[in-house]
Amino acid sequence: MISVIITAGGSSSRFGQTNKLLYKINEKPIIYHSVMAFCRLDYIDEIVICAKKEIIKDLKEIFANEKKIKITIGGDNRQQSVLNGLKCCTNCEYVIIHDGARPFIKEETIKKCLDMAKQTSAAIVGVKTTDTIKIADKNGQIISTPNRNTLWNAQTPQIFKYKTILTLHEKYKGLNLTDDALLYEKEGLNVSIVEGEYSNIKITTPFDIKKL
Repeated sequence: MISVIITAGGSSSRFGQTNKLLYKINEKPIIYHSVMAFCRLDYIDEIVICAKKEIIKDLKEIFANEKKIKITIGGDNRQQSVLNGLKCCTNCEYVIIHDGARPFIKEETIKKCLDMAKQTSAAIVGVKTTDTIKIADKNGQIISTPNRNTLWNAQTPQIFKYKTILTLHEKYKGLNLTDDALLYEKEGLNVSIVEGEYSNIKITTPFDIKKL
């Protein structure tokens, strides 16, 4: 059994007065596109949306006819929201964690990441960094320039064995990590990365909408 957790508990403070997940693209809310990318897949058994309390009513209306979907209240931060979602999952072997604000994820990328997770127990989607990255100290002085060929921009989905990621979230629940793969890294566990698309952006500000 495969479950999906969609994170939708953010404040959207950088987007403006409107919750970005309810902003419409092609006449449908952003969250609709992010969720339906998974809902349409036969091998997905359930989808848990961890949402900000203020938009739960909207989400229930948007997904009223979708039987795979559960909606629960998110936490004070992303990590707490994911833990809430994990506790709502039903007997799954693998769990897919995806940002509600990434509406352009492609089916082939989901499948590629899932196949890798089944081989290695954990996999995430990413794209190779195109910029030269500088590491600087607190005074703004450059310390080093890492080799760009080793750098990736992490995205979602991120896919894990359910029991392992639940155990790690419970162990480190006091932290405020923004990336689930970091929990594996803290334990010295391997995580594979598969190449996705640069189009799989996370919508954060109105400028992201203007670029579409």
